[in-house]
Amino acid sequence: SVKLFRFLQIIFERQGPEKGTGQFAIVRKCKDKSSGSEYAAKLIKKRRLSSSRRGVSREEIEREVNILREIQHSNIITLHDIFENKTDVILILELVSGGELFDFLAEKESLTEEEATQFLKQILDGVHYLHSKRIAHFDLKPENIMLLDKNVPNPRIKLIDFGIAHQIKAGNEFKNIFGTPEFVGETIEICPKSVIKRRNVRQEESGKKPERRRLKTTRLKEYTIKSHSSMPPNNTYVNFERFSQVLEEIAAAEEGLRDLEQNQRSCREDVAALLSIYEEKEGWYKEENQSIASDLGHIRQELQRTQAQRRQSQEDARATMLAANALKRKFGRLENRYEVLAEQVASEVRWVEELVKGIEKEKDSLVMP
Repeated sequence: SVKLFRFLQIIFERQGPEKGTGQFAIVRKCKDKSSGSEYAAKLIKKRRLSSSRRGVSREEIEREVNILREIQHSNIITLHDIFENKTDVILILELVSGGELFDFLAEKESLTEEEATQFLKQILDGVHYLHSKRIAHFDLKPENIMLLDKNVPNPRIKLIDFGIAHQIKAGNEFKNIFGTPEFVGETIEICPKSVIKRRNVRQEESGKKPERRRLKTTRLKEYTIKSHSSMPPNNTYVNFERFSQVLEEIAAAEEGLRDLEQNQRSCREDVAALLSIYEEKEGWYKEENQSIASDLGHIRQELQRTQAQRRQSQEDARATMLAANALKRKFGRLENRYEVLAEQVASEVRWVEELVKGIEKEKDSLVMP
């Protein structure tokens, strides 16, 4: 599609240095390859899981986008387009290259009354326009008031960063704590630390996890005091941003530890259930093993009895073979003896036959004259 192609062109040209950075967003200078126009690309890291503390939720991103789409004012940054990939939502914004008003004033050291009036008028014009649309910025501070171009005689003011801005509905009372703790007014009453600690203890005892918004509110109350007089003289918003990021990481680690404890409890319950099943199965296997062992004992006895009978049969067979061999030898001897007797009888029979023949001859000779 055209939007995707243009998106890829912008990403390809997104090679400039960072124009700004926040907790979950980076602003870079970019260029539309087809037209050559330069913009500021604000890459907002998306929150992947609703329970995660990393990134910005879809609801918060859509709120910022809807507010920017509704705004058209010369002293407020303009949204040109919006794109999205797997990890980021990219806002293509008007390029404001003049830097922060704070830095401009620091370099110039002083302003004429007319210059100061012009700057203040532009800021108030932008705020008045926002309020006419029932939009509250909630984070107006020197870092979010920039110059479109500081090298012109009358630089134009641009209000930026609508990340925590809200559009207030008519007739609804809106109460919350937003913004940067360094710029909280001295008249704002903040709960004492002891109250916050008691609340945190109650939350821990109840086992309920507070919402991320409530956690941010609690930290804002806990680390911001009634007066700025005790804050270090050289404290900067950048340092507090780092401090805030560390607090976010600590809170994420605490939630991770709570999840780990919950997982450990669940794991212990699973192990106890498995042990119970194992003990039950072990008793059943023990009974089965005893029954099998008894059956094996009977089988072993029968086998031993069978082997004994087999050995006896083998011995009987050997004895029978020996007796048969003895009978065979005896029969052989008797057979030989019978052959000798047969020869003797035959010899005697021949002798008798010869004797009878001799007697008959003698008889015949005696009868004849």
